[in-house]
Amino acid sequence: MENSISYSAIEDVQLLSWENAPKYCLQLTIPGGTVLLQAANSYLRDQWFHSLQWKKKIYKYKKVLSNPSRWDVVLKEIRTLVDMALTSPLQDDSIHQAPLEIVSKLLSENNNLTTQDHESIIVAIAPLLENNHPPPDLCEFFCKHCRERPRSMVVIEVFTPVVQRILKHNMDFGKCPRLRLFTQEYILALNELNAGMEVVKKFIHSMHGPTGQCPHPRVLPNLVAVCLAAIYSCYEEFINSRDNSPSLKEIRNGCQQQCDRKPNLPLRLLHTSPDLVSQEATLTESRLKPVIVTSNEIHVEVERNNTANQKMTANVGNDSEPNLIDCLMVSPTCSTMSIELSAQADRILGCYVEILKMLSDYDDWRPALASLLQPIPFPKEALAHEKFTKELKYVIQRFAEDPRQEVHSCLLSVRAGKDGWFQLYSPGGVACDDDGELFASMVHILMGSCYKTKKFLLSLAENKLGPCMLLALRGNQTMVEILCLMLEYNIIDNNDTQLQIISTLESTDMGKRMYEQLCDRQRELKELQRKGGPTRLTLPSKSTDADLARLLSSGSFGNLENLSLAFTNVTSACAEHLIKLPSLKQLNLWSTQFGDAGLRLLSEHLTMLQVLNLCETPVTDAGLLALSSMKSLCSLNMNSTKLSADTYEDLKAKLPNLKEVDVRYTEAW
Repeated sequence: MENSISYSAIEDVQLLSWENAPKYCLQLTIPGGTVLLQAANSYLRDQWFHSLQWKKKIYKYKKVLSNPSRWDVVLKEIRTLVDMALTSPLQDDSIHQAPLEIVSKLLSENNNLTTQDHESIIVAIAPLLENNHPPPDLCEFFCKHCRERPRSMVVIEVFTPVVQRILKHNMDFGKCPRLRLFTQEYILALNELNAGMEVVKKFIHSMHGPTGQCPHPRVLPNLVAVCLAAIYSCYEEFINSRDNSPSLKEIRNGCQQQCDRKPNLPLRLLHTSPDLVSQEATLTESRLKPVIVTSNEIHVEVERNNTANQKMTANVGNDSEPNLIDCLMVSPTCSTMSIELSAQADRILGCYVEILKMLSDYDDWRPALASLLQPIPFPKEALAHEKFTKELKYVIQRFAEDPRQEVHSCLLSVRAGKDGWFQLYSPGGVACDDDGELFASMVHILMGSCYKTKKFLLSLAENKLGPCMLLALRGNQTMVEILCLMLEYNIIDNNDTQLQIISTLESTDMGKRMYEQLCDRQRELKELQRKGGPTRLTLPSKSTDADLARLLSSGSFGNLENLSLAFTNVTSACAEHLIKLPSLKQLNLWSTQFGDAGLRLLSEHLTMLQVLNLCETPVTDAGLLALSSMKSLCSLNMNSTKLSADTYEDLKAKLPNLKEVDVRYTEAW
């Protein structure tokens, strides 16, 4: 064949079936003659036959539907097209996608259809949507229908399975943003029904399923993506108003424009907190009366404070990325007092924040939800909006109540130098609207986990000592324990501050009792060190944490240098007792359940440890990396652990005295 044959030129396609006909041949009728095509086998011949039939009919429907005259005829042709796609023996995505694209083009070119025509077309193509995502133009059409007729039965009967399929199977809304927008409009349409959020709640439950574990791993990330995009759209007007406003770095440096954009006075949010420390109150009294101005309909406070001016001037030239809370405290586009959304935006915000609350109520979804929200993926205008942070507080509270470490650890910042939910909802933070109850709850759950470390206590002492003391003064047990631990671990160096903490503890019966117990422990420790005791100790196999605690509390172990807990049932919980052995140099934890949490605690307190055996323990890279601070380690056994090659190289580089290492049966071997 010298010239190709267009599909539109094919008049007929037939299988040659008469006697003595060439095997596996097709006959194509074209203007001016016929063409025979011979395949290698019957399977390939049938593929050619059905493919050519399909192409021929598709060209026919494209031509018919490109110039519609009567919509009743068009609707009939659409139904025939859908039936043809459903009955085709061909197995290919394009078999169903091609009719959807034809209908999508038809709808985009004809905007004068009635509502009845809209619904008839949607019902006609519904069978194709059961196993296929709608194309972009069709998504726009569906969005328009959801906005204009949210109470239509089409929304419930046709769109529900389509949205369910999108949420279960979509892998990336970035590649198909109109699918996300359609899902967003569908949920808003559900919210417009008489039952409102109850209908939305039932839909979310249907996506999760009746069991305790959702069988579809993509549902939660897709729902969160829809929620984040919807919440962002609520503040889009305020965000767009920042086009000529200072960048975060410029805000931190105190300038408005790179080209001579320097205000005379620094800006600060009008956000008061009852739990600010006394030093803050002293600074406030020295300020002149604040003046309220309006910038983009958002009120801010202009501070005439020379100290603040000097502080901001000192930060000029600092190239580090600004802290989120600092930006909120100086940005002229954020205020927890006066961001006013339109009625429509307010409804959208309420709907999608409520969905985040629903998601946080599912135990199996909570770890992934906490991880997705840990970087605080909301615009700073939302974090400065009192209504938003007040509603989102429920979600943060659910994280703070969850005993699983992978959940409540997400309250902290995603990395050093960044703010987390812990900072935002602590006293003095822009989202704090209580007297520190949520802050106390977050500290309690974090201290009960692997965060009972000097590093965490030091962070509290540096940034939140005032709120901790105030809550302890009001009888909060967690804060009383925090202050006692600060004294026990020598976190506070300043004598006056130590005396202030002691006075705070002695102001309540609980604090007085716990401080007396601390003093008794300190005296017992000094007595143990004075008396000495054995230098070597081996616990019997199958001993537990309680057995170890009972043993160490019964005698003098101030001179204990070598402790073997091999083949016992001790866990990370025993670390609290091990760190009170001041002379310990060799520790054997072979074949125990001692994990990462205990390892982190040991690394902060037993800095003089020289020999450590972790063979056949459940420790991972997360805990082993903490050993880099134990510079005295000479021998380390990590045989049969989950040590990775990268962590092994890191430990070798940071432990200069390490001479004997066992990494057999690990990735690093």
